[in-house]
Amino acid sequence: MKKTNTEMKKSSTVKNIEKNISDIATFDKYAIFKTGGKQYQAVEGKTVAIEKIEGEIGSSLEFNEVLLRKTGEDKVEIGTPFLNGPIKASIVRQAKGPKLIVFRFKRRKKSRVKRGHRQLFTVVRIETI
Repeated sequence: MKKTNTEMKKSSTVKNIEKNISDIATFDKYAIFKTGGKQYQAVEGKTVAIEKIEGEIGSSLEFNEVLLRKTGEDKVEIGTPFLNGPIKASIVRQAKGPKLIVFRFKRRKKSRVKRGHRQLFTVVRIETI
């Protein structure tokens, strides 16, 4: 199976974060929250790369849109649509993703456009669930 260009160019930060949380079901405490139009898995003490949020490194954040929370061996809460009690996190760093090249052209017209894009993201450490 051949990897696409985007998969090969994933930044090392994002790869490490995905590796840390890949077996989320094995943790006793975890949650799923929503921010920036996407859903993320959270485990206490682990880092998560999310869409860009303005803030200084070290500042604290609260995510109020909690969709699911597992707090014990058998205790799972599912929100309808959200649960009470925010997830608290702190900003570790602001970063950019890998460079994506967008190339458009019109054949036989000598019209070419080459653009690059780097998505901004924020790495946060989950403090409490």
